[in-house]
Amino acid sequence: MRIKDILSPDSMIMELKAKNKEDAIKEMADLEVATDIVNDEDAFIKSIWARENESTTGIGGGIAMPHARNKSINKARVLFAKSKEGIDYNSLDGQPVHLFFMITAPDGADNTHLQALAKLSGLLIDPDLVEALKNTKTPEEVIDLFEKAEAKKAKEAAKAQGTSDDDNKPLIVGVTACINGIAHTYMAQEALIKEGKKRGIEVRIETNGSEGVKDKLTPDEIKRAKGVIIASDKKVDMPRFDGKHLVNRPVVDGINKPGELIDDIMGGKADVYRASAQDKSTESSSTEKPGLWAGIYKNLMNGISHMLPFVIGGGILMAISFIVENYMGGAKTPAFIFLNNAGNLAFAFMVPVLAAYIAESIGDLPALMPGFVGGYMASIVNGQFQVNVQAHATSPAGFLGGIAAGFIAGYLMVGLKKVFAKLPRSVEGMKPMLFYPILGLLFIAAIMFYIINPIFSGINFAITHFLNGMGTGNLVLLTTILAGMMSIDMGGPFNKAAYVFASGAFANDPHSATAAILMAAVMVGGMVPPFATAIGTTFFKNKYTVEERRAGVSNWVLGFSFITEGAIPFAAADPGRVIPSCIIGSAVGGALVGLWHVGVPAPHGGLWVSPLAGNIGGPSHILYYFLATIIGSIVAGLIMSFWKKNVKDDPNE
Repeated sequence: MRIKDILSPDSMIMELKAKNKEDAIKEMADLEVATDIVNDEDAFIKSIWARENESTTGIGGGIAMPHARNKSINKARVLFAKSKEGIDYNSLDGQPVHLFFMITAPDGADNTHLQALAKLSGLLIDPDLVEALKNTKTPEEVIDLFEKAEAKKAKEAAKAQGTSDDDNKPLIVGVTACINGIAHTYMAQEALIKEGKKRGIEVRIETNGSEGVKDKLTPDEIKRAKGVIIASDKKVDMPRFDGKHLVNRPVVDGINKPGELIDDIMGGKADVYRASAQDKSTESSSTEKPGLWAGIYKNLMNGISHMLPFVIGGGILMAISFIVENYMGGAKTPAFIFLNNAGNLAFAFMVPVLAAYIAESIGDLPALMPGFVGGYMASIVNGQFQVNVQAHATSPAGFLGGIAAGFIAGYLMVGLKKVFAKLPRSVEGMKPMLFYPILGLLFIAAIMFYIINPIFSGINFAITHFLNGMGTGNLVLLTTILAGMMSIDMGGPFNKAAYVFASGAFANDPHSATAAILMAAVMVGGMVPPFATAIGTTFFKNKYTVEERRAGVSNWVLGFSFITEGAIPFAAADPGRVIPSCIIGSAVGGALVGLWHVGVPAPHGGLWVSPLAGNIGGPSHILYYFLATIIGSIVAGLIMSFWKKNVKDDPNE
């Protein structure tokens, strides 16, 4: 459907008389009835308001798209109207609306109104078109502008499909992925695509987020690409990029340094990636070898990303069971037994899954099973299989032992592959089916049984004993440091190190009061940055751009949910002020957690799990949990906002 097919000079109001939203809708509806587009004005207006009550159709940028589809409509049409002074329409950006597009479609019109919405939205991204529409005098000018914009869009689409000379335009492909797959993944994608447009380069990004792989790259796109950008903190499918110039960096570099990554590809600085000839279907290696720490970090993050669903799901169900136990009938109630068992079962897989996917990241699929078994051996003391009986252990090797098991199993498999690399081709099929699983299991079991478990069970016991015996002074210092680390890179290595430390202590002893306090500290520290930016954009509007103020609204919800990544755009735009302010605020919140002994026996959830704070020391700790978060956020928000300079644009525009 073309826009001109549903635009008509008869359905245009070149200067609205209305001064408010109600009158504007009524004035446009009057014209719809007068032109026989609508047969029942009352029913039509009622349906328009029903849509507005769901969420405003004032999309921002001075544009509103009220729309309806029902039996009171005779014909598909887009009514165009404009207001020179602007009308308060409760838009998403809070700014007045100058351009109105009232979209109507009769019942059974096969989603005509949705197609029109999509078309209009795509065209109205162009600020030049929007500005030109504001200056139109006649309906004919409006139609002419849309015809030209639609023709331009069609030409660009044809180029993108390779039907023109766009094959000569440089193409870069890439993959973005982060541990949680919530924010970093898509921020990096957007930043790389936007930076590519600035340089006249086509950028196609595949995302590997919480919902799986989206916008998957095609073989033809990879073949045509000048190079590949991998901005990821976890393992991605690499062998398909064999022979391409490739940059492999953390996901935060995709957000903060998109220009640098693109320049490395276009400037020929990126090395050529070579997949392993031994097993391209499962194994990959790059000529651009990451540094020691970068390799360790990526392998560790691969394990943590797979572990988190078990930690969060199991940990929170266990924590909810404690509420049931304390307030709803005790430990013998069916609800407590069910929730506690379900949580414990998921939580029991935490260390084995962590170890398995660290190993898989290093040694690929053959290392998965040895890593899983090694992690399981690190999780139990004197269970049915008497894993640690030789060491007379009284504590499992735990989280640290599981990490060690993962790295050992991974590199063990790398070694076995090298040992068997020169075997005759006739026995090639025996390696994954016989040699790797048997020898991998044998060696990891022996190493865990005789070396890792005896050593790390002692270390784990000492750490747990030390944490549980900490005085208030040392506890305040530790919670201050952990909470402050959550704001240093907002999802990067420092942030993850603090979270892993606290969740590791919690995993070793979910009933420990100290572990619950550490979890509360990292959650408060992680909630401060989004809350601080939300506070700043709400109460100091002259210090933030229109785009930042829009993002600030969503950060209220992100902060409440312990999603630190909501503050990343602010940190990327002004790191010198935003990051130090957030570190100070997070540290203050963490210090208060330690001082007040606020504990939350859950590994995630933010303020949604605040009722659990009552399990450590009594119900009053719920209030302290909120206070620590609020005070830390206000401190960060005030420092950040007073420190920042006024923006040039008028916040009321």
